[in-house]
Amino acid sequence: IQGGMTMLVLSRTPSTAIILGDNIEIEVIAIRGNQVKLGIRAPQEVEILRTELKQHPDNEPPDNA
Repeated sequence: IQGGMTMLVLSRTPSTAIILGDNIEIEVIAIRGNQVKLGIRAPQEVEILRTELKQHPDNEPPDNA
């Protein structure tokens, strides 16, 4: 992780969640094989992007997205 940040690694099961700050909740919706489906509750003004979109210039998806 860039900028001197650290990473907290958590193990969660379906229907469990974590809270970020006062108003962001991330819930594990389902786990199927190597895929995890997450639900995110956050205020509308909070931008939520997948990292591959955030890292790509102009927030355009790469050709293989």
